[in-house]
Amino acid sequence: MTDVQRVTLVTGGASGIGLATVRRLVADGGKVVLADYNADTGAVAAEPFGDGVRFVRADVAQEADVEAAVAVAVEEFGRLDCVVNNAGVGGAFGRITDIDVDEWDYTFAVLVRGVFLGTKHGARAMRSSGRGGSIVNIGSVAGSSAGAGPQAYSAAKAAVINFGRVAAAELGPDRIRVNTVSPGLIVTPLVGAGEATAAAVMAQAQPWPDLGRPEDVAEVIAFLASDAARFVTGEEVTVDGGLTAAGPRMHAAYGGDPGRRGLSGVNRGTTGEPPTVRRGPE
Repeated sequence: MTDVQRVTLVTGGASGIGLATVRRLVADGGKVVLADYNADTGAVAAEPFGDGVRFVRADVAQEADVEAAVAVAVEEFGRLDCVVNNAGVGGAFGRITDIDVDEWDYTFAVLVRGVFLGTKHGARAMRSSGRGGSIVNIGSVAGSSAGAGPQAYSAAKAAVINFGRVAAAELGPDRIRVNTVSPGLIVTPLVGAGEATAAAVMAQAQPWPDLGRPEDVAEVIAFLASDAARFVTGEEVTVDGGLTAAGPRMHAAYGGDPGRRGLSGVNRGTTGEPPTVRRGPE
């Protein structure tokens, strides 16, 4: 099999890192199933690619949706070679004593259960084909230390990173590789910051002078999806412009942790659903 024949499922593919990954894989001659929670942006994102991309509306926290997205790849393109578990939300934020348990669970449902389900059903299809494949999960530098994200998001991404290692060990005999890509601050709709704000933050926190772009992460994902990475599995690849090496200081650069300002709620990312923001007791 050559890489130009590769069929990939990309969750959260309508914007940011997901859409950049779809573009990169299609440019290599691959076929893509673009899955996204937001039906409007998903259909618009897939349309320019023509027959090379199929859009599927999917909530990655729902097993039936993920299983259906995998089935579309096999039915429409005849195979599934790679799953990129990219769908994400900012999730619950605030002081630990103020975070609503349902918003905590929502964060883990999208970020952790979604990765598990994509891996479960993707691996089933790859194992059935006998050709193996690649699974790329999107972690975050927030999963490795405090100070780079809200508590629920950080804990969920830590789970994603460790799950990648566990899954790689289990699925290796089936020639299914599992790796994690952990971005730093990448200018995407999920971050919610304009370029000027992001540049100001990174001037204080990131050694590398350029802002991180979705395309920077997509290049690494494309490598891990390809046969060039045939002997790479169970790894976490950090794409952060040296942010981790310098020590994340993003809360301070952004003006402080929302929890310290008495705010709590949940960030629902690019799902099309509004965030919830509450002010707690002084």
